[in-house]
Amino acid sequence: MTRIILVFGSLVGTIIAVLMILGIVFLSGSEAAGYLTMLLALSIIFVAIKRHRDINLGGVIRFWPALATGLGIAAVAGLFYVVGWEIYFNATDRAFMDTYLNGQIAAREAAGASAEEVAAFRQQMGAMMEMYGKWWFRLPMTFIEIFPVGVLVSLISAALLRNPKVLPHRA
Repeated sequence: MTRIILVFGSLVGTIIAVLMILGIVFLSGSEAAGYLTMLLALSIIFVAIKRHRDINLGGVIRFWPALATGLGIAAVAGLFYVVGWEIYFNATDRAFMDTYLNGQIAAREAAGASAEEVAAFRQQMGAMMEMYGKWWFRLPMTFIEIFPVGVLVSLISAALLRNPKVLPHRA
């Protein structure tokens, strides 16, 4: 099980980190596209649990071992995602923070927010951006972006694959 977790977690994490960086560079960092990418890449968890069930366990797996496998893959993928983000974040001299803040302010202004509302938002976001500049705040925040999606995929995969009749192993 450890090998499955490390191999598939590394694969998923690398895919997500690369696609995340490409998305930021070429798609202006759309959140919807980012979470869709995470969901699609994390769907490999289903494949990994099925492979573990069929190859290593003779076609049968219980819910809790399947969930543990999925969560392990999600955790390893999350670590790869955090490392990929840190590399990008520091390689671009933390330019993301300014770009993100300016984009959020422009969106507020376009929505018709008053100058007072924009100033209050700018002050609130300034405090948040100051915290985000600290590694001990940023690393867990980055991990929390991806891990809940992995938990959801793991729960669904474990619930489905505990039934040996779902996509049975074909010899």
